[in-house]
Amino acid sequence: MLYKFKSKATGDVMMLAPNGHRLLEIIGKAPDAKGIILPFQMPMAIAAIEAAIYQEETKAQEMQDAKPSDSTALQAAILAKNEEVSLKQRAFPLLNMLKQCYAADVEIVWGV
Repeated sequence: MLYKFKSKATGDVMMLAPNGHRLLEIIGKAPDAKGIILPFQMPMAIAAIEAAIYQEETKAQEMQDAKPSDSTALQAAILAKNEEVSLKQRAFPLLNMLKQCYAADVEIVWGV
């Protein structure tokens, strides 16, 4: 399944189901097949995504700064982490859309 976020103020943003599902949960929306984010909800959604990004980046930095008890296992964990796409990268298109739609006072819909 794909999530296709649409608005009158921006181009569409498409995400694979796991990524769209995660972001919808972060902003407090049910990851249903259809939904809407109203302009008055956007500041809280933006703040929630930015907080989740900050938490993920802080956790990644703590892992890198940790004193390794088993350096091989730690290096493997760091390499695995560096190879995956971060929440910041995945959330950027939707975060940008939220900011633009809030400024334009238009809603974002998906599954419509």
